[in-house]
Amino acid sequence: MRKLLVTGGAGFIGVNFVHYWLAQHPADRVVVLDALTYAGNPASLPAAGNPHYRFVRGNICDQTLVEQLMREEGIDTVVHFAAESHVDRSITGPDAFIETNVVGTHALLKAAKAVWLGADGTWAADVLFHHVSTDEVYGSLTPEAPAFTEDTAYAPNSPYAASKAASDHLVRAYHHTYGMPVTTSNCSNNYGPYQFPEKLIPLMLVNALRGKALPIYGDGRNVRDWLYVDDHCRGIERVMERGRHGETYNIGGNNEWHNIDIVQLLCRLVDEHFAADATLHSRFPDAPAANGKTTETLITYVTDRPGHDRRYAINADKARLELGYVPQETFESGIRKTLSWYLDNEAWWQGIMDGSYREE
Repeated sequence: MRKLLVTGGAGFIGVNFVHYWLAQHPADRVVVLDALTYAGNPASLPAAGNPHYRFVRGNICDQTLVEQLMREEGIDTVVHFAAESHVDRSITGPDAFIETNVVGTHALLKAAKAVWLGADGTWAADVLFHHVSTDEVYGSLTPEAPAFTEDTAYAPNSPYAASKAASDHLVRAYHHTYGMPVTTSNCSNNYGPYQFPEKLIPLMLVNALRGKALPIYGDGRNVRDWLYVDDHCRGIERVMERGRHGETYNIGGNNEWHNIDIVQLLCRLVDEHFAADATLHSRFPDAPAANGKTTETLITYVTDRPGHDRRYAINADKARLELGYVPQETFESGIRKTLSWYLDNEAWWQGIMDGSYREE
């Protein structure tokens, strides 16, 4: 039985992990710590009443609070998702990224060390600090370059990526300097339920349903490796259960797509849904598909993002060979599940679009 502290558990990947872990490990205790910034949505969290689950609103930079929670709950596992993660926001306002991703991670590490490291210099039994990072710390790849491995040199190109790289180094340093039991996972682009609609896939889906422009940066040929969020949760579970302390594991989808090809696929799937379900026409009357037009008519090319990395791709051989990890979803199966979820959960994303989710 584990007692987990999940930071950032009201955000996209964190909340999916919480739902996944409670379903797969019903005897474990899960405590969520989240500051509920703009990307944290209380409506995403599990319903109250589960005796194995607790939500605490608080900031990871508050070391005193973290230590108090860890002692109070007997936490033996920290799963650290909390991060500012939107590249565009890091370009216009990098300070928040340094504060949360660097200072916040260090506060968590200090709290874990204070609670888990005994006066005799030995660590408590069976404790683990798992740090969730990103493939963006590795920089950008040319079209012909091999995919990132765990040994690829760091070369972050945005304030967001640089802040995550710094947090990775801090976690590694606490293992090598103090012996803290840690693991790190670097994932490729996630998609799926509960994703805040500023990211590519949910933004395109929501805009398509509202008849809004589908903005594509530059020529749309930027390449990303895409991973369905439940597959990411399964990967983290494997790292936590089988990973070697001090090691990093890349978790990828083996699934590279150009941005424009993803958007065109989404457009076709939206059109298919509208053709098969007449009720969507009245629910989303502003969608082109409700008015005899193709969703692709909404595609609009916009000025490229400054310093936009051209390609990310992850080599996940280490996780496959050491941990037996392989994704279960294909991109088409995952994207169909994602589209169905957004169609079935209109109230969730409408609350974000009109801002009412911040009032809960």
